Amino acid sequence: MPAKKPILPPGVKQSNSVTSAPEPPKASSSRSGANALDELITSYFDATPPRLQLIDAFLVFLMLSGIGQFLYCLLLVRYPFNAFLAGFSSTIGQFVLLASLRSQVNPGSRSEFSKISPERAFADFIFGSVVLHFLVFNFLG
Repeated sequence: MPAKKPILPPGVKQSNSVTSAPEPPKASSSRSGANALDELITSYFDATPPRLQLIDAFLVFLMLSGIGQFLYCLLLVRYPFNAFLAGFSSTIGQFVLLASLRSQVNPGSRSEFSKISPERAFADFIFGSVVLHFLVFNFLG
């Protein structure tokens, strides 16, 4: 009885050598996803000024801090609840103020904020942060 030929996937050739195994087909979707992520990261670091990168890093920190506070309150302890509300609202408020500062000092959006200088935007950010933290401190009691 003759031996049957094995069915191979497309693109894989049958080898006459006993020691070599057929190579599996390469996944192109994971490579293209990794390439897209690498391209996104390199274009971000090439095109974004260092001051905006610092603001973005602080925005990520505030987001992670808010998520951590929320999970801590949700999973572990709910007492004292006013402390959670003060900390969480402080994180959200600071995130909003910082996102506003980023949009005002971004060179790409200078046409929208032509009447506001970056120094004025930073002064507004500092003033808003002081007022926010004063209110949070008073909420704690």
